[in-house]
Amino acid sequence: MPVTRIAAAAAHFGRDLEFDLARIRKIIADAGAVGVGLLVLPDAALGGYLADLRHPDPAALPPALKRDDPVIEQMIAMAGSMVVCVGYCEADGDDRYNAAVCVNGDGVLGRHRKVHLPAAEVTVYRPGDTFAAFDTPVGRIGMLIDYDKTFPESARTLALDGAQIVATLSAWPASITNQAPKLSQDRQSRLFDLYDCARAAENQIVVVSSNQTGAMGGMRFLGQSKVVGPAGNVLARTWAKAGLAVAELDVAAEIAAARRVLHHLDERRPESYLDRRP
Repeated sequence: MPVTRIAAAAAHFGRDLEFDLARIRKIIADAGAVGVGLLVLPDAALGGYLADLRHPDPAALPPALKRDDPVIEQMIAMAGSMVVCVGYCEADGDDRYNAAVCVNGDGVLGRHRKVHLPAAEVTVYRPGDTFAAFDTPVGRIGMLIDYDKTFPESARTLALDGAQIVATLSAWPASITNQAPKLSQDRQSRLFDLYDCARAAENQIVVVSSNQTGAMGGMRFLGQSKVVGPAGNVLARTWAKAGLAVAELDVAAEIAAARRVLHHLDERRPESYLDRRP
């Protein structure tokens, strides 16, 4: 693969879809102006995230979009030659899923439904049941949403399916139960960065981590969007503010270099990894 510019976005999105689409259009334009080939937008960029993780209000949920919703068609049109990953609430009959879609001007390239649901998300969403990579013009990609990246098996499954890049789309807040005076001291802030770097290093892949900023209900979102190389090294980041973390790299060459001596996927011993819990 040639050198690719990859961007992880940090921005705030709410319930107003027209506002969200206008913001996405601006972010895509900004990314296009610097030659970005892959843009990862946050979870729930279309319609916003839940306002309360402990007691979600059924009357104030994000708008649920069908897989072929005109809003998704607008995303396809806006993406053009760029590969764009974006999160939204997906409607499937009466069921809702926290979902992500990856598109370019040719159409839908891949989809993911969040598998691991934390806290009261289980009262709003149904869980997805699979992790699968897919081919794109910028390489083979897999997607994770929020809490999915807490579980090493999630990214590992995508890496075993050939993913060179894992896009992790988040609406990840600061700690709700143990708030710190500064975001830099927050437990969830440390974990958010730790998971990004660990998932990249243990699988020797590129992780593109986007996140929301601002506040929704009683939650403060962390930002901290970043691009992480296959050695677990942060190549670009936004810190807590809105913006784009942009890194330029030859993905295939970086992965090959990381795996030149130690190739984690080849050196696994899966027969020793049985889950022995009753």
